[in-house]
Formats: sequence, structure tokens, C-alpha cells
Amino acid sequence: MTAPSITSPLALPADHVPVKAGRVGVLMVNLGSPDAPTVPAVRRFLGEFLSDNRVIELPAVFWKPILNLLILNIRPRTAAANYSKVWLPDGSPITVYTRRQAESLQARMGPGVMVDWAMRYGTRSIGERLEAMMKAGCDRILLAPMYPQFSAATNATVVDEASRVLMAMRWQPALRTLPPYYDNADHIAALAKSVREGLAGLDFTPDLIVTSFHGMPRRTLDAGDPYHCQCRKTGRLLSEALDMPVRVTFQSRFGRAEWLRPYTDDTLLALPGEGFKKIVVVCPGFAADCLETLEEVAMEGCEEFLEAGGSNFAYLPCLNASDTGMDMLEAIIGRELSGWV
Repeated sequence: MTAPSITSPLALPADHVPVKAGRVGVLMVNLGSPDAPTVPAVRRFLGEFLSDNRVIELPAVFWKPILNLLILNIRPRTAAANYSKVWLPDGSPITVYTRRQAESLQARMGPGVMVDWAMRYGTRSIGERLEAMMKAGCDRILLAPMYPQFSAATNATVVDEASRVLMAMRWQPALRTLPPYYDNADHIAALAKSVREGLAGLDFTPDLIVTSFHGMPRRTLDAGDPYHCQCRKTGRLLSEALDMPVRVTFQSRFGRAEWLRPYTDDTLLALPGEGFKKIVVVCPGFAADCLETLEEVAMEGCEEFLEAGGSNFAYLPCLNASDTGMDMLEAIIGRELSGWV
């Protein structure tokens, strides 16, 4: 008597719908950029960005008329001109550097992990990339907001958007989120190494290191946003690692409301009068260089400082896709994949 054949309980039936599963993915997310340094492209981008109630925490009935009738008719012209000053041959700096970071991390992680990148606003959306990763078989995904310090206007809105996308999915991936890494030892060490290397290439010795973080309205701190405190801690730890004085400041404010202080522009104007004639500025709240670092700080900030009586000004780039920065990202992201990889 012939024994009946036994099919492995793990084998799929012959008529099973083809599926891909079992892969681990990392989705690196940054803020985004217009598709081109033109007024129409900037208007579209700002319209999406400034419509996010995590970014502008005002009632829509009050904010929407201001946005559509005033801001989107005035600001895109100035912003487009500023983007033109820093635009790279391959696109917007934040797009170019984020793509390079993802490509470098993919090479480091190897084929066992799929690394992709997305932007919260504009082209290459979170939803588009999550769906693409699921189709590629990623049923476990680490969502990695590229913001060292946590803010509701940055990290939280990335998670919000990913959650909205998952709500429409029948088969959802398991999702983890990279925590803010403002005081992570690998991050502080990478910042310090990058600054030391930058200082070694200068023809002057600075009197002071100025750190410029993106500003937030003061009311976000009062409402419980930890961003201000985390920026302060990053600055303190960097000062300790460098054994040099570091001044923490906040840039990019607009409107009449009070923002986090001290303001970067006011500080740059005041420093020469305080005896600080030679300074270096770094932006440790940005994972990649962008309009705010390259035009607002490296260009406008330099001009303000020198006109106020400063003698030497240098801007040191963000970590971007440097070996130092990628060593750090590989370490902190690798730890978050523990148990999956």
C-alpha cells in the first residue's frame, strides 16, 4: 500500500495569488522641496506644507484665507529666487542629499534590507513609497524621520501621514519609528568629528561655535513640545565633546508671534559687539543641507555678521551623506532593526 503524499504545511497552494512578503524595509523621510526653483513649483509646495495643521496650529477658518490670499501670492516669488541660489544640477539640495543618504545606507545594509526615501511634502510621498515597499515584499518597515530633535511639526506629522496611509491598507506592514536621536552618543560623536574636520580646513580659529536650529513658535514649547529642550541638549553635548563654547540659536521665524529664542539673525548681528569677531556656524538640527542652511545661514547669515563688524565667518555643512554621517545613521538605524535583521 502506497503512503499518501504529504504537502509541507508551509507550501502555498498551486492556485494561491502571487504575493511577496518577509522583507525588512527602512523608509527615510525628510521634509521635501519644490520640484523646481520656479514660482509655480514653490507655490504648490508651500500650499501643501503650510496647510498641515501640525505646521500651522491655527484654526483653518482663520488661516486658510491668509494662506491663499496673501502668503501664496507673495512668498513664492522670494522663495523661488532663494532656491535658485542653492539649486544643484541634480535638484534641490535636500532631495539630492536625502537620496544619497538612502543609496549609501542601502549599500551598507546589503540586500537583506530594502532602503527607500520619501518626502513629507511634494514629490515622492510617504504613501507612494510605503505602497511600493509593500509590493516589494516589505511587511516590516522602520519609518525613519530624519529629524534629530522631536517636534510635532516634523516627526509627528511624518507618523500622522504614515498612519493615514495605513488606514487605507487591507494588509498593513508592521511599523516601527526611529526615535529622535538628539542626544544619541553616535550622533554627538559624528557632529563633533564633522566640526573638528571642518575647523581643520579653516584659515582662522573661531572665537565661538554658533548652532542654528530651525525655529518654532514659542507656543509649541508652552504646549509641551520637547523640541526646544532637545536642541539645547544637543548644543550642550556638542560643546562638551568639542571642549569649546557653543551658542544655541533658532532661525527661520516669520509672522508677529514670538518664536523660540535667541534668534539666529539677532545673535549674528550682536556677536561682533560682544567681542566675537570670528565664528563658525553649524546646523545640527538638519540631517541634510537645504534652503534654510545654505541660503538663510551660509549666505544671509554671513552677510549680516560681516556687516555688523565680524571679520571671519564660516558655515560647516550638515552631515549629509558623508562617511561620518553615514556611519552614524547605519549605527542608530541598525539598532532599531534589532530582532528583524
